[in-house]
Amino acid sequence: MAEVGKGVNAGKLASNVQKRITRAQEKVLQKLGKADETKDTAFEEEVAKFNKQLADGTKLQKDLKAYMAAVKTMHECSKRLQDCLAEMYDPEWFGKEEVDSIAEEMIEKEMDNNLEDTDLLWQDFHQNLVDNALISMDTYLAQFPDIRARIAKRERKLVDFDSARHHFASIQKSKKKDEAKIAKAEEELGRAQKVFEEINYDLQEELPTLWDSRVGIYVNTFQSVAGLEEKFHRDMGKLNQNLSDIMTKLDEQRLAKKSVPTASTGKSEEAANHNLSESGSDAPKSPAKNEVPTVTNGSSDAELPPSVLYKVKVLHDYGATDSDELDLKAGDIVYVLPFANPDEQDEGWVMGVKESHWLQNKNLLAKGVFPENFTQKL
Repeated sequence: MAEVGKGVNAGKLASNVQKRITRAQEKVLQKLGKADETKDTAFEEEVAKFNKQLADGTKLQKDLKAYMAAVKTMHECSKRLQDCLAEMYDPEWFGKEEVDSIAEEMIEKEMDNNLEDTDLLWQDFHQNLVDNALISMDTYLAQFPDIRARIAKRERKLVDFDSARHHFASIQKSKKKDEAKIAKAEEELGRAQKVFEEINYDLQEELPTLWDSRVGIYVNTFQSVAGLEEKFHRDMGKLNQNLSDIMTKLDEQRLAKKSVPTASTGKSEEAANHNLSESGSDAPKSPAKNEVPTVTNGSSDAELPPSVLYKVKVLHDYGATDSDELDLKAGDIVYVLPFANPDEQDEGWVMGVKESHWLQNKNLLAKGVFPENFTQKL
């Protein structure tokens, strides 16, 4: 049995070698113009579109993987940056005497939770890209190698069909008719034609369908990426706002500590401000100059929000002329805040937040500058 098997394999090998030789000879004759070559322009156009589709899909897959690698890199960089913040954060910076330690612990816990949520958001974003875009692209491209192999096989079978056709025609034209050779050549021609037409028919059906499918894969890929990006940035924006709020709290604690020594100078500042308002030497021209309200005793500094130095009452309307200024109406109460950078303070101008904003929102974010001589300290 082994000897028989070897004989069969040797026979197949010899047959394949002979086919390659015959196919090569046929191609040479076709190139020399000594044998006509079957042309199918419509199919060649489909093959050209197939090659373009494969090249486009391969490039998209490559760029998508590069994009996802960049997402992973950005995740790592963001995580290291957030970890750096977590490591640097030290409640002792603010002093335990002036700052409520419980509030500090809450801020620390809130920041840790924010960092964990950020990390999970990056992980989900990357995994969703894999599930909704990359896997679909990989599946789409997986069908191309088989089709490309069948296109190459079709080309070989077309050469075989042309060769069998030419061989049959030459035997028929021979002066010495050999019916047995003619019958055998006709049989080989029929077999070659059948093999070619079967594979050709399948490809004629598949290639247009494959070409049309590219629209669906592009829509799915870019809709998935766009939708996931939009959701990621929206959720990340919320976490970034949380982190910004945490930093604001830390800054308020720092400013509250910094404002403690200024309490002893409160009376001298009040007197100076009062004298300035009465003298009117630097006061702007006001339409309500004669309607200066009576100064009343306000709340003590202990009742003010953290980091507020003191509060003032607006004597005259002031219309803001720049985006960093407060728009004031006579009678408004304003909490005065220290400048984060004292060098940024212009002479005669102070920083503050309207009391109405604090009472409504319980934060000091809507701050702005205003001329001090439009107000009187309470």
